[in-house]
Amino acid sequence: MSSPRLATPDDAERLVDLHHACWREAYTGLLSDETIEGVFADRPAAVAGRRERLADRTRPTWITEVDGEPVGFATAGPARYDDAPVPLELYAIYARASVWGTGIGHALLAASVGERAAYLWVLDGNDRATGFYRRHGFELDGATEDHPEGLHLRMVRSERAH
Repeated sequence: MSSPRLATPDDAERLVDLHHACWREAYTGLLSDETIEGVFADRPAAVAGRRERLADRTRPTWITEVDGEPVGFATAGPARYDDAPVPLELYAIYARASVWGTGIGHALLAASVGERAAYLWVLDGNDRATGFYRRHGFELDGATEDHPEGLHLRMVRSERAH
């Protein structure tokens, strides 16, 4: 396993493919196949959007590879909402099912957020992710958001003691 590295706009296509694969693995049974495939239906637009976001260094994306293949990524940056509980938001963290439980998620979280206070949104019913976040000091705070793909629950972590 390689350590997470900062992704660049040149990683856009591989990250879109990785994101799609991670959604299939993580959300099968939680979301319909139509919902999962619909999110990624316009690949050229997804790649263009990802390339643009990767150029924004205020929202860095970290990527981890195994044998040259991307297996996980995480993106964090300034809170997207004015009423955010803390200034840092973890926008996304995903890993392929083949590397679940290997420490890759922990390494990506450490690279993207470290020990700082942060918040995130998790899909209701995604018990694997909720457990992962709890093990890293995040707790549900009762805030929710309705999205086309389902209810999102907010989790928040105060700065962790070193």
